[in-house]
Amino acid sequence: MDKKRCTAIVLAAGSGRRMGGDVAKQYMQLGGRPLICHALQAVEASAVIDDCILAAGAEDIAYVKEEIVEHYGFHKVDKIVAGGRERYDSVYNALQVIKKKEMRIPNEDGFVFIHDGARPFLTEAILLRTLEAVQADHACVAGMPVKDTIKVVDEKGFSLQTPDRNSLWQIQTPQVFDTCLIIEAYERLMEKKESLAAKGIRITDDAMVVETLMGRQVRLVEGAYENIKITTPEDLVTAEAFLSRG
Repeated sequence: MDKKRCTAIVLAAGSGRRMGGDVAKQYMQLGGRPLICHALQAVEASAVIDDCILAAGAEDIAYVKEEIVEHYGFHKVDKIVAGGRERYDSVYNALQVIKKKEMRIPNEDGFVFIHDGARPFLTEAILLRTLEAVQADHACVAGMPVKDTIKVVDEKGFSLQTPDRNSLWQIQTPQVFDTCLIIEAYERLMEKKESLAAKGIRITDDAMVVETLMGRQVRLVEGAYENIKITTPEDLVTAEAFLSRG
């Protein structure tokens, strides 16, 4: 079977408030390069990914273009778009580039790989596993079984129940979908986000958009325990240890 076109959306528009300091986390140094470079390098080197849309803060677009994309030679980055206030706003803005056929080569009937730019340890093996899964099931996300016991607690911090750990996964990225499926899901989200918020439904990832707005099941695919998201200073220490380990 011929491989359909695969476009990566890499999200780098967050403020990284939990990291502290004045520099957004995606531009903090990891292994001598800005954090975002590691995810972009995985995309650049991949035989799976054909092109990339990078979502950055509106005020950072010129910096990202000159000091990240051009400086490090990330030729697969086709477009840089302004991110939004919420994660789903950034994804929507990137999907509009695909929908409006603003890419050098259109992706009308392929796949979209949505990845957090703050996850530096994306590998070709993860990309290959998610490609195989999306080809079969149209929607998949990388993740790993949880290692720890999880408690559901009430508003006062008391334990309510202990779910069976065997049924729990921690969700990662990439999250991968048929192009037409994820575009339609996000169009519906933009139409209904106020009503969802009024019902207390908070959209936290792309899989939830497809599940909630399209009524579609999403397959879980093995990512890697090293595929961490840099959120706190402690995560950066862990990431440096992973890098030094090779």
